[in-house]
Amino acid sequence: MILSGAALGAGLSTGLGAPRLLRAQTPLRVGDQRGNARAVMEAAGVLKGVEERFAWSEFPAAAPLVEALNAGAIDTGLVGDAPFTFGAAAGVPAKAIAATRENREGLAIVVPKDSPVRSLDDLKGRKIATGRGSIGHQLVLAALEEAGLGTDAVELVFLLPADAKAAYARGAVDAWSTWEPYVSQEEVLAGGRRVVHGGQLTPGLSFQAARDDAIAARRDDLAEFVRRLAQARAWANANIPAYARSWSALMNIPQPVAEHWFARARTRVVPIDDSVAADEQRNIDLYTRARLVRRRIAAADLLDASFTEAIRAGNAA
Repeated sequence: MILSGAALGAGLSTGLGAPRLLRAQTPLRVGDQRGNARAVMEAAGVLKGVEERFAWSEFPAAAPLVEALNAGAIDTGLVGDAPFTFGAAAGVPAKAIAATRENREGLAIVVPKDSPVRSLDDLKGRKIATGRGSIGHQLVLAALEEAGLGTDAVELVFLLPADAKAAYARGAVDAWSTWEPYVSQEEVLAGGRRVVHGGQLTPGLSFQAARDDAIAARRDDLAEFVRRLAQARAWANANIPAYARSWSALMNIPQPVAEHWFARARTRVVPIDDSVAADEQRNIDLYTRARLVRRRIAAADLLDASFTEAIRAGNAA
């Protein structure tokens, strides 16, 4: 059982009964990636009347968002389980206060439609683009391990998403281990093929990470944020065409791509519980075996379950 100590009692009032407005103080500093938390919250209408309570910073990928958390430039941000774990290993003073789960078939190693590659085995000795410490990196490691292959069986080319997409498009790499919306873009618009996907290989977790000092000083604000995020994700799953229209207009990506992604993923916000802790420990152990994490880490030490009631209230709204 994950325990959160004395903080648990302090957090129970938020999220129960009628929604509470945030206190009049400096905005909660929220890190995001374009088309992620802010997009779904605005589409669902859960930010109406409280827009000034959140100060958003946008990042091109999870790694710089984690760096901003470490530097104290933001209070909280949503990141995949891989960058969260690497950040924890590097000593970032933050904990996961909520998790998101989704069908992980949209995390995949993709190849062009005319590629001769049909399986992971065909990628031996070939170049795969992905982000260092990303969930795409995690997928490659998990796939290689399941197949009994060493990490040197393929050549990893570490690039940020825009650069990886460009390298993939011009044929500088043989495959791209990436996530949504890139996977759906390749499938729907370019006929790309998934040769490996994360459905059975990875837990399908992302984390709303918050700095330790923000958890101590901005507990009510963080609880209100995760409540509204959970409410927005529940709305999106019940209104996929409407959310796809909104998201596509924001991102300038065709609506069929968004609908393909959202219908497959069914992303939802869940509390930190024993199943989340077990899955995060699986991630930690994978990186430890790959010698990417070199110090002992326990998942329970990285997670804060004291925002459970706020998340449940958001899902029930």
